[in-house]
Amino acid sequence: MKSLPIASLALFCASLLSPSLFAADVTPESIMKFESLNKPVISAQGNAFAVEVAPDRGDSYGMVKRLDLAKSFEVQGGSKPKMNRTGRFAAFVTEPGLLEREKATEKQRKKLKSGLVLLDTQSGQQRSYQRVKEFAFNDAGTHLAIWYEEAEAKSEPEPKSEEQTADNKSLSSTEEKTLKVDEYDKGRRIELVSLASGESQTIENVTAYHFGQSGEYVVLAQNDIATNLHRVILVDLKNDQQSVVQGYVDQQIGAVAVSDHAMISYTYGAAKEAPYGREYQLALLDINNGKLHLTSQSDGWMLNRYTELRFSDDGKRLFFGRVPQVSQQLELPKVDTEADLFDPSIITGQRELHIWHGDDPRIKPNEIKQYKKELKRTYLAVLHIDSKQIVQLADQQVPDVEIQQQQRYVLASSDVPYLKMITWAGFYRDYYIIDLNTGRRVPFLIQQPSGEKPILSPNERFAAYYQQGDIYLYKIAQDTRIKLTKDFKTPFGDEDHDYPSTPPSYGFGPWLKDGSGFLAYDKYDIWQFNTDSLAAFRITAAKGRENQIQYRVTGLFEDENAPVTLDKEQALLLHGYNERTKADGFYQAKVGVSGVEPLMQGDYKLKVVARAEESGEILFSKERYDLYPDLYSAKFDAPQQAVRETDLDSQRRALDWGHSELVHWTNGDGQPLDGVLIKPTNYKEGQRYPVLVYFYRFMSDRLHAFPQMKLNHRPNFAWYADNGYAIFLPDIRFEVGYPGATSVQALTSGVQKLIDMGVADKEAVGIQGHSWGGYQTAFAVTQTHIFKAAVTGAPVSNMTSAYSGIRHGTGLARQFQYETGQSRIGESLFKAPQKYIENSPIFYVERIQTPMMIMFGDKDDAVPWEQGIELYLAMRRAGKDVVFLQYENEPHHLKKYPNKVDYSLRMMQYFDHYLKGKPAPQWLTQGEVYTEYKKPE
Repeated sequence: MKSLPIASLALFCASLLSPSLFAADVTPESIMKFESLNKPVISAQGNAFAVEVAPDRGDSYGMVKRLDLAKSFEVQGGSKPKMNRTGRFAAFVTEPGLLEREKATEKQRKKLKSGLVLLDTQSGQQRSYQRVKEFAFNDAGTHLAIWYEEAEAKSEPEPKSEEQTADNKSLSSTEEKTLKVDEYDKGRRIELVSLASGESQTIENVTAYHFGQSGEYVVLAQNDIATNLHRVILVDLKNDQQSVVQGYVDQQIGAVAVSDHAMISYTYGAAKEAPYGREYQLALLDINNGKLHLTSQSDGWMLNRYTELRFSDDGKRLFFGRVPQVSQQLELPKVDTEADLFDPSIITGQRELHIWHGDDPRIKPNEIKQYKKELKRTYLAVLHIDSKQIVQLADQQVPDVEIQQQQRYVLASSDVPYLKMITWAGFYRDYYIIDLNTGRRVPFLIQQPSGEKPILSPNERFAAYYQQGDIYLYKIAQDTRIKLTKDFKTPFGDEDHDYPSTPPSYGFGPWLKDGSGFLAYDKYDIWQFNTDSLAAFRITAAKGRENQIQYRVTGLFEDENAPVTLDKEQALLLHGYNERTKADGFYQAKVGVSGVEPLMQGDYKLKVVARAEESGEILFSKERYDLYPDLYSAKFDAPQQAVRETDLDSQRRALDWGHSELVHWTNGDGQPLDGVLIKPTNYKEGQRYPVLVYFYRFMSDRLHAFPQMKLNHRPNFAWYADNGYAIFLPDIRFEVGYPGATSVQALTSGVQKLIDMGVADKEAVGIQGHSWGGYQTAFAVTQTHIFKAAVTGAPVSNMTSAYSGIRHGTGLARQFQYETGQSRIGESLFKAPQKYIENSPIFYVERIQTPMMIMFGDKDDAVPWEQGIELYLAMRRAGKDVVFLQYENEPHHLKKYPNKVDYSLRMMQYFDHYLKGKPAPQWLTQGEVYTEYKKPE
């Protein structure tokens, strides 16, 4: 063991400020500085990639590599990369440095804004831009749009330009002084940078912009209420020429869109009307002839500030959102006169009241959480451009319509009939097919679990869906359903499902482009179903089920505007997970052909993280517990010939590191279980070690996972391993109605396996879990004394009181979690009260002999933090060894870095004391007196 001796939190924190005595130790400081790769992107041509390199604490930097030129670059402070289509340019967000943010006062911090760095990946030249709100490359990769933050307030108003005063009807000086412009209507400067020339053009007061699909045009809405400047501007990016295609007086331009077929659409409404209640009109303008078409809104539907516009790729349809009515925001009545002081309508108008009705579709907290989303909800309509016919597709009863590139039918859904049921039964939807030409809708799938979405064929003849263990084909024109798996012995429902609900599916793969078939998954294999013959065969005829290898299609380019489809006989890259060894592999298969060819496989985990749109280039990561997931580049069909492009594993090689191995055992019911054992650094055979058990549900698939190098609500495995601990990650399999007891059975039998192996010191086994793992931890110590210390984060301690609680993050009731969800009781509290009691730790606190530390954020948005208070008070009353950490203004998972570090340090101290016999820190023996600190101004 090489960790520093720590007797108190103060001494532990002091150690962070001085160099480690042993360079190879895993310490909190080395964890803070450990860098990770985030948000990798690859250019469409596959010749360059960019990635964010970020430590757990500190400033990130951007990394860019040109794969065709063998060049690499760094962008200091860079994060959230984007690349243009050709790979010639990369752009990064740049944030103010951590030191600058930490030194700034709260007022100063609000003024710190993000910037942008544009990198030329050929020359290495970098250009910086300040106070950038957002940016985007056009699809052609020729231009970059930079939309700036609103200009900082100045003491003297800027003089108006001649253009503004000459071309527009200006407000009088009195009107201008009193005019208040809503934030929604305020425009900002936008800069369009030509990447080829480096030249740019700037347009002021832009409130919206849109690149055309091909990237040849950009259309902008320019609005300045103070000068009545309201214009639609088109920029032809082929020659960087801009033109005003439409101008208005007193009409605010709203949404804008441009198609590749020389059409512009925009909305406009009365500028002086508050935007919340402003009604907009829809305009369609032909770029070639300047002809303007104003659509009729005579059907009772209206456009508002939240309307968005989208052309279909073929330019024949315009999709947009409408609402039944547009109204101004309600205001509280004000007291203006003496009489108002005694007016009941004014007095009660200022009430603060929410009425909860038994027949409300949503309970009030959920309704409040959904309020802003519902405020912005519009209902999809389509304008058929040639006929100028508008068809309303969605409404309040069927609000959700999925559009991609369909020409005749779209898929729609509604959870409206089941909103009340969410409280206890979970989430369901009805699914419809809607005719784009007529708006006619046909329901074809009723009360479907929300996670089981149907898939619509590209030729719009079929929809495929999963229901009650089987796969069905719905023929749209005939309105008929066919069970494709009626003669199958293979199950398509989740075989490991241990919830009190119907097993979900393993999901679908893509459709064939011509609609002749689609892919679907069972637990192990990939099946291709034919829509004409209705037959199916295993693409993975290499016996996935027989060899317990789970095959899935991977490495396909995903376009957010269109579904992924496959060509006949298209080569496929498959990811395979070996359930026996927990190892991954890449395999090759072909659409329409039965057979799998291994490409690479071994004791590691593989993940494709990016795919180039125009080439076969992919980026993937390869990792083990002792191998950082660096990035590798390869051709789509030859990952075994990959080139390693990053080397963040050098950090790991500089540190002492444990290793992981797979453990098998059988629980008391004869059920085989797996788990991961991470052995301490410099493990010696025959020596027993303190063990930390960390778990949730299935954990054995983490055998080859690189440990998360962060300080947060979880124990850092590398730190604990280097501090002399063995870490155990057991699988848990639950029985409906008895989640607590079955969890304890898996935990105790797994720990006993480690004792029998000669690894675990039976007098030094600790347990830590968070949320659902926190509940299991709290329950386990009421049923067994095998654990000598327990740390439980955000646990449910009393299912009888938690059952009718609220998930504050969503405003949903918690009842469905117990009846059909994670808590797995399977019945209501009223029908099975004894099960709720039997599975609640609080009713058995007198049995506890294990010291326990409870952690909660007092703004927990998932588990009411009062559950922690109940457990603490019960243990306190029973005279048990308990300490409660309450982190102020923190949600379910700690967000503030000082709190993450503090909890991590205290957790280590806690286990060091109870499992290693180290002196207890003062906070653990005496607690801490409440103190208020003066905050820096």
